[in-house]
Formats: sequence, C-alpha cells, structure tokens
Amino acid sequence: MRTLDLSPLYRSAIGFDRVANLLDSVARQDNKQPSYPPYNIELTGEDSYRISMAVAGFSDDDIDIQVEQNLLAVSGKKTADNNEKQYLHQGIAERSFERRFQLADHVRVEQASLENGLLHINLVREIPEAMKPRKISINNHHLINNRSDAA
Repeated sequence: MRTLDLSPLYRSAIGFDRVANLLDSVARQDNKQPSYPPYNIELTGEDSYRISMAVAGFSDDDIDIQVEQNLLAVSGKKTADNNEKQYLHQGIAERSFERRFQLADHVRVEQASLENGLLHINLVREIPEAMKPRKISINNHHLINNRSDAA
C-alpha cells in the first residue's frame, strides 16, 4: 500500500495543483489498471514518442482513439461475430478494452497505424515559441550615458 501526502506541495506551491492531482490519481489507479492489452512506450527522438499496443484480432474499425485535455484514450470493441466457433483452445483474447494515457502539456498525437497486430500511436512534443528558452541581452547603454553626464 503506497500513499503519498501532497499537502506540503499545496501549502508552498502555487499553480501546481494539476500536477499534484495527476500524481494522486496515478497512485490511486496504479492497482486498478488492467494488464490487457500489453503495450510499450518508446522514445523515438528528442521530442517524439511511440505507444505500441498488441491488439491481435482487432481491425481499425474496432479501435477508437480519442484525445481530450491531455488524456489519450484507446478503446477496442470487438464486433459481434455471427459465426459460432468451437475452440479447442482460445489463447487470443478478443475482449473489449480501454487504456488511458495522461499526456504532458504540448504533446499531441501525430498519427496512428495498425500493422501486424500492433497499434502504433506516434506522439510529438511541440513547445510553443513563447515557452522556449531565449537569450536576454544586457544593455548597459543607459548606465554609460548616466556616467558621462556625471563627469
């Protein structure tokens, strides 16, 4: 059992309540997160990522991908198969699923593809120009003029 007390963060930091709520919700959902379907998250570049999910037996019509307010939701719902099949062994799970991924600010879904039973979702982090680091030049012109006036 893991609990995280975030009350010191609330007392001393302003504007970080969203991060604290995210940490709290992740801690609560950690035990509830289903293990199906299995997935990988990989870093494909400095600001690019890929989520790969094993969705054998699902077609692109069976899978729904939605992004809303930094939450990526991937769900799969198998269409009803009218053919009654008699399995001797059924090892391929074709049950419905839903996976949710919390995205950081400025991360957007670039594209999704389904190939060889793997769903690939490519993500890109695009930092706006206003948030990128910038060099501030020091202008001493005003100080030089004041010194020459005093002389």
